[in-house]
Amino acid sequence: MAELLRDNPLSRFARGFFYPFRGGRFLLKTPRLWQYVLIPFLINTLVFSLAVWLGLDFFDTRIESMIPSGEGWYWLLLYYLLWVVAVLLTAILVFFSFTVVGNLIASPFNEILSERTEALVTGRAVSVRFSLREAWRVLVDESRKMLLFVIGMGLLLLLNLIPGFGTLVYSILSFFLTVYFLVIEYTGYVFSRKGQGFSEQRRFLRGRRFLALGFGVGVLCLLAIPFLQFFAIPLGVVGATLLWCDCRQEAADREEIS
Repeated sequence: MAELLRDNPLSRFARGFFYPFRGGRFLLKTPRLWQYVLIPFLINTLVFSLAVWLGLDFFDTRIESMIPSGEGWYWLLLYYLLWVVAVLLTAILVFFSFTVVGNLIASPFNEILSERTEALVTGRAVSVRFSLREAWRVLVDESRKMLLFVIGMGLLLLLNLIPGFGTLVYSILSFFLTVYFLVIEYTGYVFSRKGQGFSEQRRFLRGRRFLALGFGVGVLCLLAIPFLQFFAIPLGVVGATLLWCDCRQEAADREEIS
């Protein structure tokens, strides 16, 4: 009974959810890693500021001018309703552009941060030797992931054209697609620097669905919190590395018992 309470879908989800926050605590206690966080932080700040500026400009010059207005009370109600929708759409645009571009640019630095974190936790870190060719491979892989994510979100947006339940279905599916993307993105740094592909990563996550789901939701929450979103990428990288290290240790312990 005690084992069931410790290891069930809900507890695995909760454990995965707190890994990004554990990553933050780990970074606070490990000043030697701060140098690997500085560059992604500056990149994230620049990208987010640019995304906000472009989003506000897009809203002011394009979206707001398309919102109809009139003198009647119903026009006023419609105006404010559409204004809220436009603000939300602009915020979503800013959020996804920040997430996609920030992760893409910072990806080579994130692999180094993941390697140093694993070395501190386990005493050693097995990684493919860094080179310009390897850095280019990382950027190409990240670009493919981002492209697939953007295409997927674009296709899901079409669901909003379905009257009635289309928006609800879009909201649910886009949430799970975003969470899945975040899980693949941040755990991918561990597998990528070890020279392992998506098949090995998928095999690792397949038996840890609720743990991975909780982790993705945790990162998504960080991205939604003002100011913390600037640190979401390094916290996600460290959190995913801690998750991988813990799972490998648990697997090794089970092998010793058996």
